[in-house]
Amino acid sequence: MEKIKLITDSTSDLTAELIRTYDIEVLPLNVHLGDKTYKDGESITLEEMYESIRKGGPFPTTSQVNPQDFHDVYEKYLLEGYKIISTHVSTSLSGTVQSAEIAKDMLGSEDITVIDSGGVSGTLLLSLIEAGEMIKAGKSYEDVVSGIRENAKKVKLLVAFDTLENLVKGGRVPKSVGTIGAVLGIKPLISIKEGKLEMVDKARGSKKATKSLIAFLDRANVRKGSKILMINSINDEMRKTIGDHIKSLGLEYYDVKVGCVLGVHAGPGLVGVFNLEP
Repeated sequence: MEKIKLITDSTSDLTAELIRTYDIEVLPLNVHLGDKTYKDGESITLEEMYESIRKGGPFPTTSQVNPQDFHDVYEKYLLEGYKIISTHVSTSLSGTVQSAEIAKDMLGSEDITVIDSGGVSGTLLLSLIEAGEMIKAGKSYEDVVSGIRENAKKVKLLVAFDTLENLVKGGRVPKSVGTIGAVLGIKPLISIKEGKLEMVDKARGSKKATKSLIAFLDRANVRKGSKILMINSINDEMRKTIGDHIKSLGLEYYDVKVGCVLGVHAGPGLVGVFNLEP
């Protein structure tokens, strides 16, 4: 049986349990606070990062995994006889895929496939879980590669942002839009289209944003055997409401707090749901 290694980055929001279950290697992106650099999920927590901002510290920036990190990890697994599938955040959101491609070229190996998932967070998480199950079932390298590409396209999502402030500071939306949103209490509802963040609707206030997420779940066509993914950036009230609704539908779900890289751009209070369609 082929030895297949799944590699991804920290924007996948994989839990420690899922990483162990499917033996996935996760490379962290970087979070920069002033002159300090932290590894996402390893040397700074979401709470610590938000507390630093709250106290007037520098606004964080992020950067992709560098090619040398990819090179070292790829080389390690190639020497152990693995074929590698390296699946990452959309190229429209990060340069991580480009770093992975550079490392692949440096090694000149045909046993590395780099995949642009076209998404982030649950798009990666749900497609990698399916890939892990395929590997356990003894599927071929080519089948697993095809499965990841197909499943990433079948992940549907809706994410409610509590504030536009971080999107404005990160240059994702104009300052004028952010000001209007703050005054009117607008909660942007974001999905991903062709690898890019897109505002698909907006809700005035948290209650309406919650109703929009519930309506998304009510319409969801969830693949048999798959779970919903619910992400949050420290919003316990909405998280509980959405979690209770998922359970009322008779569905199982992963409850995941986002990493710092996604948390930089999302800001506190985000809640989102992802599902994998048949």
